[in-house]
Order: sequence, then structure tokens, then C-alpha cells
Amino acid sequence: MCLTRSALIGVANKADMLDEEGKLPRIKPALLADAIGTTAGAICGTSTVTTFVESSSGVSEGGRTGLTAAVTGLLFLLAIFLSPIFIAIPSFATGSALIYVGFLMITAVIDIDFADITEALPAYLCLIAMPLMYSISEGIAVGVISYVVINLCSSKAKKITPLMYVLAVLFILKYIFL
Repeated sequence: MCLTRSALIGVANKADMLDEEGKLPRIKPALLADAIGTTAGAICGTSTVTTFVESSSGVSEGGRTGLTAAVTGLLFLLAIFLSPIFIAIPSFATGSALIYVGFLMITAVIDIDFADITEALPAYLCLIAMPLMYSISEGIAVGVISYVVINLCSSKAKKITPLMYVLAVLFILKYIFL
């Protein structure tokens, strides 16, 4: 749920849909729709149907209402019939599209407060861990753990939410037992 909320906030931020406090108005219906989509996707045996930060590429091109996602879905249906042609395209040819999506995702870095080391260092560790560990979720785990540890060590424990403590402990237990 936390990752879904973060992705939803990230996409809404790219669409300039956040209020003055950086919060998404009417987030509950959006999270409910996301949860229903995820459940329906799991029942149908598909990959996760949820909000992805990659959706910011559609938002940056003007998509705001979901029509972008619907058109993308229709194009994927068309791709089923054209898949023999697409299979002939080598996988390295898609690299430029992935670089562009990464570029759109990295624009959120400008919102990091680099003057505050307790904010900047965990963000940096998170960013550097993702490509080195070949996993976005591992990078997020490193970011959460380092955020809690750095803020505890710098006596800024007041700004750590209870959820961050819980997530840090769960990620640490994951690394210990898995």
C-alpha cells in the first residue's frame, strides 16, 4: 500500500494535482480504484495492475483522466496480433524508451532538500542502490532503512513517522531472514 501511495503521489506531482501541502485531494477513491484493479488483476492471473511511476511519462505528455491508459491498453491488444513482428525487434532497441522513462522519473530529484543531509543522503542511497541492486524495491528498502538510521543518529527522530519505523524494521528482518 505504501508503494502504491508513493507512486500515486509521484504521478500526481508530475501532473500538478497536489495541493499546497503536497497532498493529493480525494486520495481514498484513487487508492480504492488501485486496490480493486490489483485484486482483479490477481484474480485474472495477470501481472500487477496498479499505479506505476512510469505512468508519469503519459502524464508528462498531457494525460490526466485515464484516457492515456485506455489507449495504451488498446494498443497492447493490437500488439497481440502484431507480436510476431515485434519479436523480430531486438531487445536492445527498446533501451532508448527506457532511458526516456528514467529521465521523466528522475525529474523528482529536484524536490530533494540537498541542504539537509538527513534528507539528501537517504535519497542518494536509494537512487544509487536501484541500478546497483537491479531492483527498485531493494533501492526503496535501502532508502527507508538509511532514512530511519540517519535521522535517529542525528537526533531528528521526531520527524520519523511510526510507519517509517515499521517499514525499516520489516526491511531489516527481510535482509536477516531471507
